[in-house]
Amino acid sequence: MKERLISSVAAGALLVGVAVAPMSFAQQTTTPPATAPETQTMEPAPAPATPPAADEQAQTPDTADKTTDMAAGDASYLTEQAENQVSANTYIGQSVYNASDESIGEINDLIIEKEGGIAAAVVGVGGFLGIGEKNVAVPFDKIAVADQPDSDDIKLTTTETADSLKAAPEFKTKSQLMAERNADQPVDTSTTSATGTTPAPAPAEPAPQQ
Repeated sequence: MKERLISSVAAGALLVGVAVAPMSFAQQTTTPPATAPETQTMEPAPAPATPPAADEQAQTPDTADKTTDMAAGDASYLTEQAENQVSANTYIGQSVYNASDESIGEINDLIIEKEGGIAAAVVGVGGFLGIGEKNVAVPFDKIAVADQPDSDDIKLTTTETADSLKAAPEFKTKSQLMAERNADQPVDTSTTSATGTTPAPAPAEPAPQQ
């Protein structure tokens, strides 16, 4: 009886050992070996961008374009001559005709106001009046402009007559008036120095050597 009990205990221990052994082997084969942690290298941070120099900042490429756009967008600038506008070059040298379609003379100059606008046209009327050259500043509102058909030319007419032109005063420019004033002023000789510097005597010639 005692031998059977010992045999049973031994058999049970053997079964337990057989059952535990595969489990230990499975744990050993399934457990991955420990590996060393990977070392991550830190890349250096990029250097900050260098700000542009002062002269590069001043030379912006679109500055000239903006200035041009501003000038082009200003409505005060004329881009072409309108139908109701006449160039000064067209007036100067142009003949002026009276009501009888007679040329009273040519426009020699235009008198322009500083505030704007044309005050008068200076017309040389000497030939028409049968006298020497005489400039008359005809008020500009007395000169009418008529376009010639199928041409860029114009025709200037006025209501002035020979009698009104003869009675009109002669026109003088500022330079002419200043020249007349200077010519009328007597020459002041009182401030002229009466004493002069006596010229130095010529150096004596050396005596001839004997």
